[in-house]
Amino acid sequence: MTTLEAPPTTLRLVEDAPGRTPTTLAAHRRRHGAPPLSQIATAPGRARLLGEIERSGLTGRGGGGFPSFAKLRLAQSSRRPGVLVVNAMEGEPASMKDRFLVTHSPHLVLDGAEIAAAVVGSARIVLCVPDEAHGLAPVLETALKERSIAGEPTTRFEIRPLPGRYVAGEESALVAGVAGKRPLPSFRPDKSVPLTLARRPAIVHNVETLANLALIARHGSVWFRRLGVSAAPGTRLVTISGSVQRPGVVEVVTGTAIAEILELARPLGPLQAVLVGGYGGSWIPRSDISTPYAPQELHEIGASMGAGVLVALGTSSCGIAETARIACFMATESAGQCGPCLFGLPAIAEDLQTIVHGEGDRRTLDRLLSRCGFIAGRGACRLPDGVVRLVQSALRVFSADLEAHLGGLGCAADVRPRTGRGGKRP
Repeated sequence: MTTLEAPPTTLRLVEDAPGRTPTTLAAHRRRHGAPPLSQIATAPGRARLLGEIERSGLTGRGGGGFPSFAKLRLAQSSRRPGVLVVNAMEGEPASMKDRFLVTHSPHLVLDGAEIAAAVVGSARIVLCVPDEAHGLAPVLETALKERSIAGEPTTRFEIRPLPGRYVAGEESALVAGVAGKRPLPSFRPDKSVPLTLARRPAIVHNVETLANLALIARHGSVWFRRLGVSAAPGTRLVTISGSVQRPGVVEVVTGTAIAEILELARPLGPLQAVLVGGYGGSWIPRSDISTPYAPQELHEIGASMGAGVLVALGTSSCGIAETARIACFMATESAGQCGPCLFGLPAIAEDLQTIVHGEGDRRTLDRLLSRCGFIAGRGACRLPDGVVRLVQSALRVFSADLEAHLGGLGCAADVRPRTGRGGKRP
């Protein structure tokens, strides 16, 4: 497989983006060249590329972290060509990375989609975007028009706006939405069983994953592994918000210390904690912010990359109050399909609110802990597990605030929300 030499840089996905203007097709081609579709037009070519993807160690960037080659290989084994579903939904309220990537580097995403479709023999590529006013559909429409004018085939692409709810980006919900059904998650105890659309396998990939795939197809696995750590090579897009001067999206090398990443956004002052992974992630204390931003290292402190989110919590905020606000929002995002979500999440949110308002006692805390233990692992999707993980981490990290609230004293911090705006997107 022929590989192209790429300039040495730690910014791979968004370097070409001039401010907030999408990179044009001409600028994209000057930088990256055309996607190497001719090299994967044959079965041996596709096998070589799949081998490169496996050796690269690329994992899904949407939150699940599933090996990318495994999804493609599973789809290849099907007797019928599949449908490639591109996930740009980003229902995570604290994340903006997928929107940022599509807005700035749409052609890199489209290249990755074309390459993935070629690997699995798909003649249909569905670009799923939220139907809210984020402007992603017009950006993709413009990018596809540029390609059409340049004489490149675009007929297999279709743009599908879907409700921009938290659960709508879950892959089974996404496929249901594309099929014209309500975009709700389905219970899938065995994730190795492929999803289907019109009796064809549906392959769902996040836009950041596909952008990386487009680069691996051009430059190879050795190039991809030059950055990052051996167990998690490459770069990551991370959304930083909270108590910082410059909230936004940054591209960082996997393994960079969390503290160094936060410095890019200029914290407003001393931090007491950081929310890692998003609204279904975990709080970590200030003592852990020197931890490398990499899967294994985060796992060792009880966290995960999740949706690629870091929310800085300053010393003037109450972590228990922030967690209660997030829990209330997550309860409203329930798909209403199972008891743990429909009844359990509102109950957890209510217990937290009771504690924050100084009306709770030890019995309230015991009930909250019992509910978390009962809900964990019993939901139809991962939403309840994410809320439980968030709440349990908050009770550990903000134990002093918790004790103050339980004592009816209120915490010493200002309890006004800092993470976002009342459960809406930051």
